[in-house]
Amino acid sequence: MTDLDFLKLSKPAKIMYRCRQFFVNLPKNFVGWLKGIGQFFVRLFTGIGANLKDIVTTFREGDWKTRLSYLVMGFGSFARGQWGRGLLFFLFQTVFNVYMFMPNAEYSGCFYLGKLSTLGTVPTQKIKRVTVYGDNSFFILLYGILTIFFIIAFLYTWRLNVKQNKLAEQVLKAGKPLKRTKDDLRSLADEQFHKTLLALPTLGVAVFTILPILFMILVAFTNFDREHQPPSNLFTWVGWSNFNQLLSTDTASYGNTFRQVLFWTLVWAFFATFLNYFLGMLVAIMINKKGIKLKKVWRTILVMTIAIPQFVSLLYVSKMFAADGLINGTLMRWGWIKEPLPFWTNATWARVTIICINVWIGIPYLMLIATGILMNIPADLYESARIDGANAFQMYQKITLPYMLFVTGPYLLTSFTGNINNFNVIFLLSGGKPLSMELSGNAGYTDLLITWLYKMTVNDTNYKLAAVMGILVFVVTAVINLVVYNMIPSVKNEEDFQ
Repeated sequence: MTDLDFLKLSKPAKIMYRCRQFFVNLPKNFVGWLKGIGQFFVRLFTGIGANLKDIVTTFREGDWKTRLSYLVMGFGSFARGQWGRGLLFFLFQTVFNVYMFMPNAEYSGCFYLGKLSTLGTVPTQKIKRVTVYGDNSFFILLYGILTIFFIIAFLYTWRLNVKQNKLAEQVLKAGKPLKRTKDDLRSLADEQFHKTLLALPTLGVAVFTILPILFMILVAFTNFDREHQPPSNLFTWVGWSNFNQLLSTDTASYGNTFRQVLFWTLVWAFFATFLNYFLGMLVAIMINKKGIKLKKVWRTILVMTIAIPQFVSLLYVSKMFAADGLINGTLMRWGWIKEPLPFWTNATWARVTIICINVWIGIPYLMLIATGILMNIPADLYESARIDGANAFQMYQKITLPYMLFVTGPYLLTSFTGNINNFNVIFLLSGGKPLSMELSGNAGYTDLLITWLYKMTVNDTNYKLAAVMGILVFVVTAVINLVVYNMIPSVKNEEDFQ
């Protein structure tokens, strides 16, 4: 299909064509991904080989100062008068050596690395009513990862030390002066100021983001739960058994519960995203329509739901829909019903109730976003459409909706992803209830993957399956984002917006 033929298609036809093209090109894209991964490893090993060759060449051709700095980091900088650089390199090596080979072997990096393969072998015991603590699997795993990070940082710093010596030799051979400490400090405050600013945030990301993610991934391959909880008990590696347990096809297993919760999570995310989107857009169109009075009043009333914290409003609404709550009580007094409606005790009622309440919460956000976008659509487009005889629905279909989708495409994607992990609405309204004996892991019919993960972690202390769940949640959201991102109009050229 040519670009001209594609532009002639209607909006739904374009979406269907892109979906079909995605699946048709999926094998070719998969081969391309594999090729990209292969090229990455080729570049990685090529870079490692080039660095090893440069290290050997620098040692062979360097002077005695450079060669000695291979053993004592910073020596070459000290010998050449670069005291600031030399001190930093030397201090880093000293801290590394002390941590890795400290006299108290139970707290050294070598101790944690040695225990990492087993996660501990010495159990906690009671000897003559005195608790004698053994290995702590949690600390062994945590500090083992930290030690690996520290070793990688040391190797990088050691390589930087070698490069600095090689560069210093080249500068001296060219008859130029070396940078002193004051020059380095001036550079960090001027042309290298971005490194100064990013140093602390980068360290924070590594310690508080990357490290917990790696720890969670590794926990998924252990038997860390309430029966294997340190320091009283050890846990160990179990391979892929946790994944097999959560993805099993047995009807009375965690696998069956996972499939049901995943299906409801996707259904919830779909309705929570698109109902709010289209109803919020409709409300914005109605309020902005000519002839509507008290527009600011209507907007203020809707925005009030945003101003009230969800912790307060959702808990209050949850009590309103309880069996003895305001809604059931009022309907029974009016004689409309004879017994309370099962808002939170029936799975279907609970799910529909949650979706409806979320509409009440989400419409004001979309109304505000849509209002700003609608006010920027050129009025000439609507005027031309009226002259051509288009009715209100046709103008919405051909002008308003395409414009909104083009501008808010990325927002729709992030909103869908956010609703997959929308913990507050589910937990504060229903707590995942109603529960059922057919579901494992204390899961309920309104639980999302994220709320079920919370229950596994806090209530059941089943950390191993919670870690697997976290990995699977990431996989689900990543796949959806990769597929949908390449389909939204905003990613394409602006010429596609017609």
